[in-house]
Amino acid sequence: MAACCSLKNVCEYETSKVVRIQSVYYGSLKWAIHAVVFLYVGIVLVADKRYQKKDSVISSVHTKVKGVAQTESRIWDTAEYTIPMQVNSFFVVTNIITTENQVQGLCPEFPIAKAICSSDTGCKKGRMHPQSNGIQTGRCVKYNATIKTCEVSAWCPVESLKGAPTNLPALLQRGFWSCLLSDNFFFFFLCRRNIFNFNISCTYSMTTSPGCPIFRLGDILQATGENFSEVAIQGGIMGIEINWDCNLDKWLHHCKPKYGFRRLDDKKASEALYPGYNFRFAKYYKQANGKEERTLIKAYGIRFNILVFGTAGQFNFFELLVYIGSALSYFGLAEFFIDFLITSNTYPCCKSPVKDYYFKKKCESVPGPRWTLMYVSYVDEPHVVLVDKPLKTSLQNVKGEIIDKCLLRRTGDFTDTAMFLARQHPDQVPAHLHELQPLRSKGETSPPSRARPPWCCCGKCCETKAFREQLCCRRKEGPCITASPLFQQLVLSRSTLEFILLYKEPLLDLNADTLNNQLRHSAYKQYIHWRFGSDELEGRALIPSCCRWKIGEAFPSEDGK
Repeated sequence: MAACCSLKNVCEYETSKVVRIQSVYYGSLKWAIHAVVFLYVGIVLVADKRYQKKDSVISSVHTKVKGVAQTESRIWDTAEYTIPMQVNSFFVVTNIITTENQVQGLCPEFPIAKAICSSDTGCKKGRMHPQSNGIQTGRCVKYNATIKTCEVSAWCPVESLKGAPTNLPALLQRGFWSCLLSDNFFFFFLCRRNIFNFNISCTYSMTTSPGCPIFRLGDILQATGENFSEVAIQGGIMGIEINWDCNLDKWLHHCKPKYGFRRLDDKKASEALYPGYNFRFAKYYKQANGKEERTLIKAYGIRFNILVFGTAGQFNFFELLVYIGSALSYFGLAEFFIDFLITSNTYPCCKSPVKDYYFKKKCESVPGPRWTLMYVSYVDEPHVVLVDKPLKTSLQNVKGEIIDKCLLRRTGDFTDTAMFLARQHPDQVPAHLHELQPLRSKGETSPPSRARPPWCCCGKCCETKAFREQLCCRRKEGPCITASPLFQQLVLSRSTLEFILLYKEPLLDLNADTLNNQLRHSAYKQYIHWRFGSDELEGRALIPSCCRWKIGEAFPSEDGK
């Protein structure tokens, strides 16, 4: 792409070059790949509804648990075994440890490892362990007839059990209670609810009533593969999943929840530090004498976390355009795959003339951008040398990268026409020696003799201080290229150069004072086109010192230098 240096450069259109291969095999392969890609794009478009704009669910859940249970000592209703919901969850008490008539005072600690003692020296006043029930007073007292423990200042008597009572049945070991889930959710600023027209006496069933929002707690645990009576002893955490997959398009409207269940905690007591799920809370009272009293309850139960997922989709024209635009890139797989088949066999060990021809037509090798880039050509070498590093010595002694002349694209222009005419009309080539002599001003004398520089191999170069100008036409000792008839005919022939100038500018005045400058520059271009085979290297191809001096002597500047 050309640099944007003017409005004309901005108002340009660029297109890609196409190489068309007449082949039934490759053509059939291309259409087969296109058919597979088109089928895949179409199926994904319809199945995944890629034409829709998606929105995630924003939900708020409300629950109500109903049911009554009876144990040996009392009747349990909803207010006693249900803990109020917090952040889309509710808790159902299934087993308890109660410690009644606790008051603030001094009493023996529960016999944990850090509290068992034999004398007062084993107790330290003010010590408090994370698992203790109070702060030690420094005394060792009897806990029972066989064990002594440290005395603590705490709510007395302290809790006497640390684990769930497994030898007794759980208080609420049947899962007959029911739970109503009311889910309000929002999609695209539209409010929806999971309660539709349903019978209030219905109960959720995956087969008969998949849309009923009333669940039996025992059925929930059964769906996760758990037994309610076993989980009720230690407690646990269950997940109720509500998955919304809504299609809000009018022609295919569908928006109903799908319920799923899973256990979220580690049910293996040997692998969990604290198996099940439990917590403590207390109920406080005032005695007749005004002293505070409480009942400590350690509640084991099942916590139900309600997890709401889902997305809603609605047709959107821009989403459809984006998908089609991204899907069009898949059709490029055919070109990539076929190009790989063709170009992968162009290595020297298994070359094919047809594939090699295609590779040359499609791919063009050019050097990358570099800070220094110079092309050099020698008359006694068949290739062009590329120098891309700063010069620290004479350019003649630098070994660069060898480039085959075939890789340099020869552009046909007026110079080719001039060369052709020069060959077809030898009468236009200067026949007399005076036509090749330098044009000098009146009174000007011949240039002084020049000493041969050490880097010169032809004997015609002149000394210069610039490293990039220290270049000879040869690598090894031999005659100079300026002595060849072809150099005289193509580069120094005044008639040939005038023809080239007139080809570019038919009304050029050949008697103008500045004609020498134009002839000299045209001779430089003639040499580059002749020796490098490409007009694109102008400005990067270097002319040897002997040739520059020869051209300068033939066509000097206006001041005669």
